Parts: sequence; structure tokens; C-alpha cells
Amino acid sequence: MNSLSEETKKSNKKTLLKGMLRGELRDFFLSIGEKEYRADQAFNWMYNYRVENFSEMLNMSKELRVKLNDIALLNTLSLREKQVSAIDGAVKLLLETSGGNLIESVILPEKTRVTLCVSTQVGCPLDCKFCATGLMGYKRNLSSGEIFDQYALAQRLYDRPITNIVFMGMGEPLLNFEQTVKTLMIFADELNKGISHKKITVSTAGIPHKIIDLADTGLKSKLAFSLHSCFEEEREVIMPINKKYSLKENLEAIEYFARKTDTWITFEYVMLRGINDREKDIKALTKLCRRIKSKVNIIPFNSLEHMNPEGISAELIPTSREKIEKFADKLRENNISVFLRNTQGEDIDAACGQLAIKY
Repeated sequence: MNSLSEETKKSNKKTLLKGMLRGELRDFFLSIGEKEYRADQAFNWMYNYRVENFSEMLNMSKELRVKLNDIALLNTLSLREKQVSAIDGAVKLLLETSGGNLIESVILPEKTRVTLCVSTQVGCPLDCKFCATGLMGYKRNLSSGEIFDQYALAQRLYDRPITNIVFMGMGEPLLNFEQTVKTLMIFADELNKGISHKKITVSTAGIPHKIIDLADTGLKSKLAFSLHSCFEEEREVIMPINKKYSLKENLEAIEYFARKTDTWITFEYVMLRGINDREKDIKALTKLCRRIKSKVNIIPFNSLEHMNPEGISAELIPTSREKIEKFADKLRENNISVFLRNTQGEDIDAACGQLAIKY
């Protein structure tokens, strides 16, 4: 997989600045005969002020701004469609890349925070049976500029500050490791005044060696693991990636991550009737959470029935709300930290991939 899209590299044969680290920006400005301090200025305009064009970089001369406009690119995405939930205010953004590919971002507002869910790939190669994105297949990785631009564009469109980011949209972040880490490094840069990288969570379906690599970067972003079952056999049915990277391997890598970063792990758990909502699942989850410093994020399943899925995906049924609440209560009785996520954006197809597939 190419970490940086060919369509982005070749667009108008200009150099894409959005997504560059400060060191890369310094190299760029030196290469065009400018002072290296211009890199800090460009970093500030792109990542803090999130400007849309070079003409807004007011502490640069007009001559330089014209020069940059001729040889460089700033934006990577454009808004194709925006949907706002009448139920809970969730906002779904359908975004188009320079090459015409479609990706999604979702803004999830709560009383005390606003979370943005970003994508890291166009489609996804993992084919998790409960996920709409899997029905798209995989097209390509997103660049760090395209990942960051989801935040920049969302913040321009939304009237409250975005406080948290989750890499839980379309795609598997750890299969786009280089560009995912590069984006995290932009947020972690001392010049970045936006979201602390401690309020960013990377979600993975389980690529154990990359979980270890992420821990070794020294970044303090959090990790969420798409668990969905504590049993290898059941997990293989709903998550084919488990056949390549077993749950045992992933849990060993997650233990390493938790020790190395001294952070809590989030276990994501989509509730599926008859598959992972049984008494034995409660016991297994309790045992796991006592082994690893963690919390469980219980997620109601957004049915894919209206998308006419085939195979296992067509057979999946959401666990009832009553049973979900009982499941959560039993975990809490065992002193497990549990968050029961309310389904957001049901009226705007907010489940990942549903809007893009319509196009």
C-alpha cells in the first residue's frame, strides 16, 4: 500500500504542504530559496489557524504568497455533502479528495465535549462483518494532509470547538501507519495549539506489531481496540483479520502498549445478539479487564439491513437495549469501568461508510 496517494502527489504537479512536519516544511522553504523560519509561519497558519489559501498567511510577503500559490497546494479535501441529525445534533460530512474518492467524518457533540471521528483510508480492507465500510472494499490510504484536513474542515463548519479526535472512521489506521503517526506528530508538535495528542484515540482492529511500533513512537495518544469478542472462534467469524492476527497476539501487544505508555486501553464492543452478549462473554470481559488496565466502550449495533448485505453481515441482529443495559450493569458489578455509548446520527446514516456507499 502506498502511504501517500499518487493522486495527491501528482495534483497539478504542485507540492502539497498540508500534512508536512515542521522539519519537512523547513526543507521545502530552503529548497525554494526562502529562510527556514518560514516553516514555523506556515505550520502556524495551516495547523492552528487552518487557513484555506496562501493569501491568508498575512505575515508573509505578497510576493511569497503568490509564489507559494504557484508551486504548492494547501487543501486536500472538499465538502460534498453535510447531514445534521435532527435527533442528537450529530453531523456527518461526506468529503471528496482531489482524485474524486469519497470519505466520511462524523462530529459527535456531547454536553462537555465534541468528538470528531476521522477516516484514515478510502474504504477498508478488513471486511469486519458489522461495519458498512467493509462493503466498499479498499481503494487507498489517505495522506497525513487528508487526515488533518478532516479536522480543519470540520472545525470550520462547526460552531463549537472540537475537543477530541478518534481515528475510528473509514479504514484501519495501523495499516496506514506512517501517515497516521505523521498526523499524530503534527498534533503533538509544541507549536500546535489545537487538540492535545492526549485527547486523540487511535482505534485498531488488531495489527499487533504495529501496536508495538505505535507504543515505541513515544506519542501519548490513546489506544482503542476493536475487541467485540473475547473468544478466538467468534471473533474470526465477525472479524476475518483475527485469522491472520490472533486475539492472543493482539492482547500481548496491547499489554506492552499499556505498560509503555502508561495509559488505559479502551475495548470497543459492538453488541450482537447471540454472538457476544451472553453470560460467558461477561465473565471473559471481566477477566480481561482485570488483566489489562482498561475500560469497555459498549456500542449498540447499527443494523446494515437497509444496505442489503450478504453472508454473515445479513444475519447480524442488534442486542436489545434492555439486554445491553443489563450486560453493562453486570460488568460494573464486577468493578469494570463501562461506558455505554448512545447511538448517534441514526437518522443520517452515521454508521461508518453508509453515506459514501450511497454515492
